[in-house]
Amino acid sequence: MTDDANAEQDKARRFRDAALPHLDDVFTLARYLMRNSADAEDAVQECYLRALRHFDSYRGPAMKPWLLAILRNVCNAEFARRGKQEIAADYTAAEPVAEELPMWQEPHASPEAVLLRQQDGAAIRRLIANLPQPFREAIVLREVNDLSYDEIAKVAGVPVGTVMSRLARARSMLRAAWNVADEATPGSAPGTSP
Repeated sequence: MTDDANAEQDKARRFRDAALPHLDDVFTLARYLMRNSADAEDAVQECYLRALRHFDSYRGPAMKPWLLAILRNVCNAEFARRGKQEIAADYTAAEPVAEELPMWQEPHASPEAVLLRQQDGAAIRRLIANLPQPFREAIVLREVNDLSYDEIAKVAGVPVGTVMSRLARARSMLRAAWNVADEATPGSAPGTSP
C-alpha cells in the first residue's frame, strides 16, 4: 500500500472512531429539523460526508457539537434550496417512533404504567415537533442531545443569551401546549384520544 492509501485509511478509522458514537444524536436532531425521516437520513449522510471531507481541519475538543453544527448547515442549505423555511410534513404524524424503555426500567411496571409512559413520550415528541424551528432546535440540542448552552450557541451560531431565551421560551410554549392538550382530553395523555 502507498503512503497516501495508508493515510486515508488512518483518517477514515480516526473519523469513524470519533464520529460514529454520535450518529444517533445527529439523526435525532435531523429528524426534528427536517421533520421527515427520509430527508433526515439524507441530511445525516451529507453531514457525515462533509465532516469526513473536512476532518483534517477539525481541531475542536468536542466532536458532537461540530457534527451538529455541520448538520444544521446541511439542513439550512436544503431549506434554502427548496425555497422554504419549514417543511410542511410532520414526521410524528406519518411515522410513529417506537418507544424504548430505559435499561434501568424496573421490570415490574404495570401494563397501565407502561402505556401511560409511552403516551406521554409520544405526546411530548408531537409537542416538540410543533414548535417553531429555532425553539425546536434549541430544546432538542439541550434536552435530547444534552449540549451545554455554550455548545448550543456554537452549533446555532447565536449568542449564549439567545440560547437561554430560546430555551426559556420553548419550555414555556411546551408547558402551555401540554396544559391545553391536557385540558382538552381529561383522563388521557396530551395529544392522544381518550
